[in-house]
Amino acid sequence: MNQPGFHIKLETYCATLEAEFDQISDDRKTQLREVGNYIRKKIQAGETAQLTVICTHNSRRSHMGQLWLKAAAAFYNIDQVATFSGGTEATAFNPRAVAAMQKAGFELKKLDATDNPKYEASMGPTFEKLTLFSKKYSHAVNPSSNFAAIMVCTEADAACPLVTGADGRFAIPYEDPKNFDGTETETQAYDERCRQIAREMFFLIKEAGK
Repeated sequence: MNQPGFHIKLETYCATLEAEFDQISDDRKTQLREVGNYIRKKIQAGETAQLTVICTHNSRRSHMGQLWLKAAAAFYNIDQVATFSGGTEATAFNPRAVAAMQKAGFELKKLDATDNPKYEASMGPTFEKLTLFSKKYSHAVNPSSNFAAIMVCTEADAACPLVTGADGRFAIPYEDPKNFDGTETETQAYDERCRQIAREMFFLIKEAGK
């Protein structure tokens, strides 16, 4: 599927993801379809599907999930999807995760030099830019009601048995690439996690469009 509005590198990356859907296990596909069904029902009701991706520190997996959901919605021409991210605490968007997303083709511009810097994320010149920074899921920039909480780490899932305001809750945990920080396989681990999240977000968004 051609998306001329994407940055070329990102478009090339996205174009290869469907060929990897067979790498997703049947059980995992069932979990992902539940999110897709939530999105489809929202759209059918004339609403925007608001998706908040949540992990403990809002530093790695949740940002990746937010960006890949947004890219997948654009790729499949589904306009009624808004993506957000948050944590159970705020830290910072980890530079290793930033680098992995840049390698995949997103343009990420650091806007300040604070301990928790803001980044401007671009998918392409025709798309609205996103501002990313670490925050709690309840932060004012995120929806406070009528949103799906997508839990991408087991720690946040356990710490938040109830996500206030969410009308949907889905647990699709990923291994934390932080576990490989400082090792020889650090870059590989971040690239693999980026790719896995991209593949699965594209799968569930495609399911939503059926």
